[in-house]
Amino acid sequence: MMNRNDIMLGLYEKAVPHSLSWPQKLEYAKSLGFDFLEMSIDESDERLSRLEWPMSVRKETAEQILESGIRVPSICLSGHRRYPLGSKDPQVREKALQIMEQAIKLAADIGVRVIQVAGYDEYYEPSDEVTDRLFRENYAVCERMARKAQVMLAFEIMDTPYLNSITRFLELKRQFPSCWTSVYPDVGNISAWGNDVAEQLELGIHWTVGIHLKDTVAVTSEYEGKFKEVPFGSGCVDFISVFKVLKGLSYAGPFMMEMWTGKGENPEDEIIQAKEFILSCMREAGFLLDSC
Repeated sequence: MMNRNDIMLGLYEKAVPHSLSWPQKLEYAKSLGFDFLEMSIDESDERLSRLEWPMSVRKETAEQILESGIRVPSICLSGHRRYPLGSKDPQVREKALQIMEQAIKLAADIGVRVIQVAGYDEYYEPSDEVTDRLFRENYAVCERMARKAQVMLAFEIMDTPYLNSITRFLELKRQFPSCWTSVYPDVGNISAWGNDVAEQLELGIHWTVGIHLKDTVAVTSEYEGKFKEVPFGSGCVDFISVFKVLKGLSYAGPFMMEMWTGKGENPEDEIIQAKEFILSCMREAGFLLDSC
């Protein structure tokens, strides 16, 4: 059993007020008791432009991270929604590869160790055997880039059927057996698709580089599910069971709370409430000492 100092608990950048500067975001997360902040590079022009930061900005960012006392170990690279690796448009695929190349270089320059890969062959267009083949072909290129830079690529279990379980990740993993392809499970997405969460976590434990903590509303035959902005404790995720399973598996990696409160009027209260909910579930599960 661990105490609070034994776990790494992080916060997603989109939970933090959008108007803050990068040093202010680091301080904000630190002031709320988090150990790290996960950077977002999504499909917006604003965040994709981070991939083109000059070396002076990269140096400044690395220094700000070191001075803050809070880590930035990972990047959530969801920009591939807009430019998917499996697109049938060769220009889109070219852009997707460029995004990955730039993201790996940025990560290496500012000290990020893990890039979370969005497990989409396509997002806005239909997925089929062709998009699956193209995705695998282009991911092979991405992995070679990652090996060279010693940056880990970790697949998130997603909100679409293409990669909606660790079982599906392991099928992909057979094609990419190197240590540079891993998994970053989202317990919300795993739960929403009706998977056996305990079984899935056990299947992927040796390739798991972190755990996304998020609540969701389950997919049914009559409902497409809800994968974002579900308040912790109001959805389908049995967090106590999740932490019991992870305790049994001796999981000692980081946890990242995925929230989208950064554009709200008072995100701080929501973040504090969510953090206390997660810690209370950890205690009830025996993952944390009661005295924490």
